[in-house]
Amino acid sequence: MLRKLYDRVFELARSRHATKALAVVSFAESSFFPIPPDVMLAPMILARPDRAYFYAAVCTVASVLGGILGYAIGYFLTDLGLAMMRLLGHSDGLAQFRAWFDQWGLWVILIKGLTPIPYKLVTIASGLAAFSFPVFIAASVATRGGRFFLEAWILKRWGAAMLAQVEKRLALWTGVGLVALVGLIVVLKVL
Repeated sequence: MLRKLYDRVFELARSRHATKALAVVSFAESSFFPIPPDVMLAPMILARPDRAYFYAAVCTVASVLGGILGYAIGYFLTDLGLAMMRLLGHSDGLAQFRAWFDQWGLWVILIKGLTPIPYKLVTIASGLAAFSFPVFIAASVATRGGRFFLEAWILKRWGAAMLAQVEKRLALWTGVGLVALVGLIVVLKVL
């Protein structure tokens, strides 16, 4: 089953609709969709390393545009923004989000934008806190671009060797990935 899913992702990564799908997923993930664009970006780069930086650019632009929607949800649709934050496990309320941005401001976006923490949390919270929109855009471009272009560079440089190891030991790497994901979730919940 795992092998079929793996093969299906690579098939999609090579399809003529892959770039459009990557843009849609990147846009949606920044405002409401739960799956990060890396799930598509990595296989697309591995399938076509010559287009690595193009895919990173598509991902960045779409993610920032989706972030604008997330910001708008928080800023203009406060009740919906708070409901989405509660749904995502952050029920601290409007006062807590404003306190984050009052205390750390730009650092919230810069740090969280580079991590695998769902970016929609940052975008909606930025709107809820009425954080400076131009600074939000600049920080989003820097962090999302930094993340996706770094991923593209790593996969373009070492992707073939990494791909061979993953294909050779797919079940092992899937297990390692799941353990790492569970560990990250536990660490985030404790903090």
